[in-house]
Parts: sequence; C-alpha cells; structure tokens
Amino acid sequence: MSKYLNKILSLQGVILSGITLITLFSIRQSGGLQPLELKAYDLMMRSRSDPGLDSRLLIVEITETDIQTIKQWPIPDGILAQVLAKLQQHQPRAIGIDIYRDIAVPPGHFELVQQLQKPNIIGVTNISIPSTPPPPTMPSKQVGFVNIPIDPDGVVRRQLIFIRDKKTVLTAFSLQLALLYLKAEGIIPKLNTKGQYQLGTVSFDKLQSNSGGYQNIDAKDYKFLLNYRTKKIAQTVTLMEVLKGNYKPEWVQNKIVLIGTNSHSVKDAFLTPYQDRNMRFQEMPGIKVHGQMVSQILSAVLDGKPLFRFWSEPWEWLWIITWGILGGYWGYKIKHPLILIAGNFLGLIILFGVSYGLFLQLFWIPVAAPSLAFILTFFVTIIYQDWKSQQQQKIVMKLLGQQTSLEIANALWNKRSHLIDSGFLPPQTLTATILFTDLKNFSTIAEKQSSEALMNWLNQYLSLMTDIVLNHNGIVSKFTGDGLMAVFGVPVPRIHLKDIAKDAENAVDCALEMGQCLSELNQKWQQQKLPVVRMRIGIYTGTVTVGSLGGKNRLEYGVIGDSVNIASRLESCEKDRHVGECRILTTTETLIYLPKKYNVESWGELNLKGREKSVEVYQVLGL
Repeated sequence: MSKYLNKILSLQGVILSGITLITLFSIRQSGGLQPLELKAYDLMMRSRSDPGLDSRLLIVEITETDIQTIKQWPIPDGILAQVLAKLQQHQPRAIGIDIYRDIAVPPGHFELVQQLQKPNIIGVTNISIPSTPPPPTMPSKQVGFVNIPIDPDGVVRRQLIFIRDKKTVLTAFSLQLALLYLKAEGIIPKLNTKGQYQLGTVSFDKLQSNSGGYQNIDAKDYKFLLNYRTKKIAQTVTLMEVLKGNYKPEWVQNKIVLIGTNSHSVKDAFLTPYQDRNMRFQEMPGIKVHGQMVSQILSAVLDGKPLFRFWSEPWEWLWIITWGILGGYWGYKIKHPLILIAGNFLGLIILFGVSYGLFLQLFWIPVAAPSLAFILTFFVTIIYQDWKSQQQQKIVMKLLGQQTSLEIANALWNKRSHLIDSGFLPPQTLTATILFTDLKNFSTIAEKQSSEALMNWLNQYLSLMTDIVLNHNGIVSKFTGDGLMAVFGVPVPRIHLKDIAKDAENAVDCALEMGQCLSELNQKWQQQKLPVVRMRIGIYTGTVTVGSLGGKNRLEYGVIGDSVNIASRLESCEKDRHVGECRILTTTETLIYLPKKYNVESWGELNLKGREKSVEVYQVLGL
C-alpha cells in the first residue's frame, strides 16, 4: 500500500512539472518571453570577439564639427558635389548617399545633379508616412529605401532588403550598394527553386515570425537577422577630411563609400545591441547601421560567412522540454542543499555555454525559455518534494498507529524512505534509561468509580505526568492503563558516557518531580473528595533495542530488551514496602551514572520476578 501511494505521489510530481512546462510554452507562444530572449541575444552579440574592420567599405561622416565649419544644414549641393567628385577620382565601385536630396539646397545644385547621374551613385528614399521622395534627377534603379525595421524594444536587430509598395517591389539602400560591388565580381541576383533571393551560392532565407527567440514578430516583406560585425564597421573619415584630401586613395579605390551624418543635432541614430559602460543602450548612426547591413551581405556572398540560422519549431520545443526534464530530475534526485544549488548553477552554465557556442556558429536558439524551464521545474519539484514529504509524514504517523513524541516522530521521519517502502523501521540497539510508573491499589479505586469518571480522573493525572517526562527530555513510549513507560536516550543513540549519564540524571529528576506533582494532586483531589493515590516508579539504565513492532496494519515504535523488563520489575517489586506517596527504586547500573546530589537508601540484593540473578536495589529519597 505504501509503495502504491509513493508511486501516486511521484506521478503527481511528473504531472505538475508537465503543467509547468505547458504554462511556460503558452507564455512563450504569446510573446511573453521575447523580451528576455532579445536581451540574451544582445548579451551574446556584445560578447563576441571583434572581427576587425571591413576593408571593402569606407564611411564618410558629416560630423557636428563639419556642420559648424560649413555653417549650414542641410549642407549645400555644391559641397556635396565636391565631395562626390573627389571620391570619384579614385574609382570607387559604389557611393551611397544617406542624405535626403528631394529638395535643392543651393548653391551648386547643377553640379550635384551631374554627379548624381554617375551609374555608381545610390540615393535614398523613405517610404514611411509621410514619405520622403528620392532625388528627382536620379534614375529609379539607383535609389534605395532606408527604412530600418525596429524591434518592439526599439533596438535594430533585423535587416530589410525588399518592400512591396503597391504594385512595385522596392530595394533597400544597403542591397543596392552590395549589388554594385558584387556585379564587378560577376555575381548577379536570382531566385532559387524555393523562391528565395540568391546571390552566388547564398540563399537569403526570410525571417519567420517565430525564428530563434522571436515570437509573433512582424514577418512581412523580406527580412533577415542582422549580424553586427562590430561597433566600428569600417574605416571612417569626416566630410572636411575628404574636402581637404586628408585620406588615402586606397581607402576609396574599388570600395563602397557610404556618406551620412553622425551629429547630435541631426537625429539619425538607432539603438543597437551594443551598450556603453553605464549599461545603457548606445545609439549607432544610421550610416553605420547601413554599413553593417552592406557588410553582412558581402561577407555572406564573398567570405562564406553564413547568415543567422534557426532551429525548426519542433527542435526548439525538444530543446526546452529537455532542460525542463533535467531541472525536474535534479530537484527530485538530489537532497543536499549545497549540491542542489551548485547543480542548478552548473546546469545554467552548461545551457548558456551551449547556446553561446551555437551563437558563435550563427545559430540563434532560445535561451530564456529553456533557462526558465530548468529553473521552474527545478523549484516546482523542490516545492512538490516538500509537500510530498508532508504527505509521507502523515503516512508515517498512520503506520505508527499512535500519537508519539516529537523525538520519535523525527526518528521515524529521518528513516521515512525505509518505513514507507517496507512498512517497518529497522531495529537499532542503544543505551537508554527506562522509567516505569504505576499507581498503588488502582484496582480498588477503579471499582468504586464509574468508567467515565475514572477516565477523566486518569487523563488529568497522565497528562501532567507526560508533560513532566517531556520537560526532562524523555519520551512516553506507551501508557499502561494507570501508568506509563518513559524512555530517556532514544531515538538518537548516545555516543558519549556523559550523554548516557545525563539521561539517567534526567530520569531520576523526572521521577522526583512526578512525586512532588502527585503530592499536589492528592491535596487537590482530597478537597474535591476524589481518591488519593500513591505511586511506584522503577528506573533502570541499560541496553535496549528500538524499532517497529507489530504488523502491516498496526505498528508502534517499540522499545524492548532485558533493561525494560528490569525497570518494570523494579516498579512492582516489594509492593507492600511503600513509605510516602511516591516510591522510586533503581539499581547500581543507574547509580554509577548519577552525580552525588541524591539521597539514596540501599535495599540490598533482591530477586526480581522472572529473573534468576538478583540485583542491588536502591530507593531514591530525594536531593
């Protein structure tokens, strides 16, 4: 029966862990874990080593100093035309101008129009509402949109290369620049058999709404995850440095040149996964974000560096469930608190290590969901184990079959596994002091009382005697009608002689207090015209065996051995030799442990009932 109940409780624990995982999956599917997954993504992105600058790019920044030097914003068309002319002298493959030029900014508009006709120039447009049109003099095939997808927390983690605008498909500014560069390498775009955009041998898989740590993210148009190269993407010069010729020609030749602003007065910056020392998001100029996008396309096509990949949904579920099972198993199997805590941290370290290792290989898998699965099932199991322990304790007490002392209950509980599995406690031999009490002439008293009145009278007496035993660190093993059996020194075995001696002293002190309590009770009973009684007590110190007594349907915590018999016989010997209200008898085996603070009287060697050998008996008279 106990094994069956144990299996039911274990099954309940598995069901509870399963409910925890199902709840976690529901929260994940609704997008509740996405913020945590994105934080983990940012942390792993920042933790990677710096691959260095992309030598195929040059960024020309229009800084706040440049604007103050020119003393005009937007910068005049003529100055922008001068910059383009200087750069064109060194034969760049492509020049991208991330500056809106839908309205002329004289002087020098004619010169700028001439420069914008060059086939390697890419201008920009914005298709937001309200939109910003491209330069009116530029061919449409040399214009790209600069719209950047932003995640719900305001951070740029995705790249957009195509947008369907009414009946027209528009191309991103970054892709337009990359295509000009790749054209010189003999690489032209095409669609593969799956309908995916392909450059060379590289297919650009569209980001799904639930890719990696995303859940229910906007998956419209053609997006994929942005793999940041580093915070400093490429060689950078300022606008005035270009005008003054303070740069190396090889920085421009056969390169992609991006021109844009990096000024606090011109708001064109985005939040990225990179942070400053104060752990606040650091904004990255839009021109550098576009540089990251161009670099990712070129690295994928020319360097063989893959785009971010993702597991399918079933594999992600299996990954999360596996960690949930591991957390639950660890919480179920390990009992030592320090090992539990250390194992929990070790499990999370392994999880983060595997996730980060795959991230370095450009696999983004869920991190927050399996971590929470591991932690939640771990703690749910711990909490459930505690509840299960309480249920098992009830089973222990039921198997015990009686109300027992706290010490015995703890002893049983510490060995609960054995008791629940087998239904018995294994026997254990130890040294203890046994105390028996009995009332003199109880049968005569009982004959004159109704059973109900007798029960109330006895309960009053036994309740007080039990409290005295407990106050002296003893346990009441059982009641014997009008008496009781108390044990000092169980269930925890005494190792040192001083502990055995203390148990013996506690037993004698308990007996003396019982006698004093009985005297007070007799005075009270005499006033109430109730019977007054006298009590006999026998005390003996020796070896006993403790453990389960009985059968599967009725068990009690038993204390047996010759020492128990001697204590019982001491209580009942020489019944007529009873002076005073309480007679306390003991033997040499107890006296050798007692301090010299008691007044004792020798009764000599007596033959106890049922024993062949006589024992030296002493009466304890008091302190």
